[in-house]
Amino acid sequence: MDKYLYVAMSGAKETLRAQAVNSHNLANASTTGFRADLAAFQTRAVDGTGFASRAYATNATIGWDTTTGALLSTGRDLDVAVNGEGWIAVQSADGSEAYTRAGDLRVDTSGTLRNGAGDIVLGDGGPVTVPQSNSVLVGADGSVSIVPLGQGPETTAVIGRIKLVKPPVDSLERGVDGLFRMKDGSQAPADASVQLASGVLESSNVNAAGAMVEMIELARRFELQVKAIRTAEEDGATAARLLRV
Repeated sequence: MDKYLYVAMSGAKETLRAQAVNSHNLANASTTGFRADLAAFQTRAVDGTGFASRAYATNATIGWDTTTGALLSTGRDLDVAVNGEGWIAVQSADGSEAYTRAGDLRVDTSGTLRNGAGDIVLGDGGPVTVPQSNSVLVGADGSVSIVPLGQGPETTAVIGRIKLVKPPVDSLERGVDGLFRMKDGSQAPADASVQLASGVLESSNVNAAGAMVEMIELARRFELQVKAIRTAEEDGATAARLLRV
């Protein structure tokens, strides 16, 4: 009976883990540049004495979906999306260099270029700072150009270049803040082959309909495990009554 209860309890716990990953993806279905987490049930050997064939199932995150999200036209000059593979370098809250696909850029009150999440956008020489200007444009190569205050388009000047990188996917890991970093703690070099599209944003690559179906399936699976726990409890109580007789 204890084994039966343990199996049901383990199944319910791992189903809750899978539901947490799926719910996180669904919550970010409208987040710019978001990459969905991938989770899977895996077989793990049971440590300790006993037969080598003993195993149990566990759920774990196995990476993220590398599929590029759809490009949505916004017409806004500071909205950019990475064309194909590549990342935009930003400075995270702890000061380290990190990478993102979110290109919803804006200039804060101090003139620092940030994305929608508030992360500072990095250039080849550090944070990109934009002086007061009539307009700000981002080129396909990441160059940031401005038209100075009171001047015409003919005075357009390049004031910096966004750092664009393309490290191997297997060399990256996602942090708890949703940003990606090099596994070895290094900084990826700038890659001139990475191109930006202006006036568009990359949507999340989460399939909302698929995530909803998965949520329902996991909920039913969890309910089945809970019913198994209740059955184990009822069977135990019945066995105890028989022993008393």
